Amino acid sequence: MGNELEQLINIMAMLRSEKGCPWDKEQTKESLKPYLIEETYELVEAIEENNPKKIKEELGDLLFQIIFHCQIAAENKQFNIYDVIDKISKKIVNRHPHVFASMEVTSTQEIKKQWHEIKREEGKFQESILQGIPKKLPGLLRAQRLQSRASKVGFDWHRIEDVITKVEEELKELKTAIESKQKKNIEEELGDIIFVLVNVARFAGINAEDALNKTTTKFINRFQFIEKKAKEAGTTLSEMTLEEMDSLWEEAKRLL
Repeated sequence: MGNELEQLINIMAMLRSEKGCPWDKEQTKESLKPYLIEETYELVEAIEENNPKKIKEELGDLLFQIIFHCQIAAENKQFNIYDVIDKISKKIVNRHPHVFASMEVTSTQEIKKQWHEIKREEGKFQESILQGIPKKLPGLLRAQRLQSRASKVGFDWHRIEDVITKVEEELKELKTAIESKQKKNIEEELGDIIFVLVNVARFAGINAEDALNKTTTKFINRFQFIEKKAKEAGTTLSEMTLEEMDSLWEEAKRLL
């Protein structure tokens, strides 16, 4: 197994060498960011499709990006792939004293609490309990992570029913903002209602980002069904009435 990893590390070094690939040699940490993000999302997609072959391929692509970054760092005498592996190994061992030391825990909840306390001991959350949640996370995921973090210190509702009441309150405020026709107010109130809906998802044990992605995929499938039916009828959507499209949409809902 170690030989395969060494081989990939050597391939990367060759690509960046004097006799390597011009494109690879031009890359920087900044230029690689879009590829790192893209490969991560492709892996997530493969996982959601439950496709082992594709998951294996996408994990490889993501690993290559990690080694790419490590090679650039090594060239700048900052760190290398072995430093990265050593760092994460020590971190994981330290954060699992119930596995690698004598600490005992009786539930997953205790493990989460212990994990949080160990991170605090490591110097995390010195400025804020919300520290460390990436700004570049997708909006719904970032909101849910922030809410979850705040809940750990008791800043939270007690019941999902209270959150639903807040949704109704925010919906009224959104309607008022729409009536005012003030775009800034509408944007703010719309943001508020989305944020509180994420809280509903969190209380229900649902990942809000996943829920929206699944609904979006469902919309795509149903809309493409309408397009297919329109084509079979020798027409286009722009030539159809809204009532005709609605009828096909209801058919799609029954089938998809």
